[in-house]
Amino acid sequence: MDEQPEPVQEPAPQTGGGLDRRAELSEFLRTRRARLKPEDVGLPDFGRRRVPGLRREELAQLAGVSVAYYTRLEQGNGRNVSAEVLDAIARALRLTGAEHAHLTHLAKPKQHKKKQAARTQQVRPALRHLLDSIDSVPAYVVGRRSDILAWNRMAAALFGDWGELPAPERNWARLAFLRPDYRELFVEWDQKAADIVGFLRMDAGCHPDDPKLSALVGELSVKSEEFRRLWAAHDVKEKSYGVKRMRHPLVGDLTLSFETFRLVDESEHALITYHAEPGSPSAEALRLLASWGADATRAGTGTPAQ
Repeated sequence: MDEQPEPVQEPAPQTGGGLDRRAELSEFLRTRRARLKPEDVGLPDFGRRRVPGLRREELAQLAGVSVAYYTRLEQGNGRNVSAEVLDAIARALRLTGAEHAHLTHLAKPKQHKKKQAARTQQVRPALRHLLDSIDSVPAYVVGRRSDILAWNRMAAALFGDWGELPAPERNWARLAFLRPDYRELFVEWDQKAADIVGFLRMDAGCHPDDPKLSALVGELSVKSEEFRRLWAAHDVKEKSYGVKRMRHPLVGDLTLSFETFRLVDESEHALITYHAEPGSPSAEALRLLASWGADATRAGTGTPAQ
């Protein structure tokens, strides 16, 4: 399994405004290694360490590869690494499923992804009609770069009327980090912010050549210290399900469960729904919100995101 990657070269300069994939791979592996202690993986600790986490030679030992091989990989050179070696390194680093997928995207990028990154994001008319028909549950479609592509009236009542915003601003990352009202809406704003950055990191692994994503990251890094800190952590996450607590200016506190449904024909688009436990105060709050917001909101029919 100890195959040799290509000789180490200096990272190529970024082109087209994209992210440096080799630098991303290097930092991701370094930060994953730094979070592990020898006792976490059954190794003896022989005293003080200059930097936190496992040493490269310890990680290489756990993965069954040579120190030189792992060092070259952590320096960003993974173009001819095998899936078996990546699996071994993922196990040694105790990566989550999302982290394992992210490592694979960075080390073995698919060539067709670059063309997909520039494609206009469209939502099928039938899917928009489905959103319109869901009149008691907030629901929206999110796409690449955390862009909000379509939504129903209840989503507008819960989150604000995205139809009033220019298309580039219909983006969860911009809303969460640059809008104070969204910081107030989410009770656990810190977790919401970390989730959004994790989603963007996954997107960056799949599309390192996307100039729009790079521009978004650059903008938020300049305007938000919190975003800059979270981005530097290199944590990744996939959209799934869970519970969010919110404090709405009209109906007060809500505890809502959310679900993520991946769209078959658009694997990078997802339908997100929020619902309350039947008979709960949050369910009553949603009912009131639907009634009060009926004339003040409109379903999303915005310009497709690029």
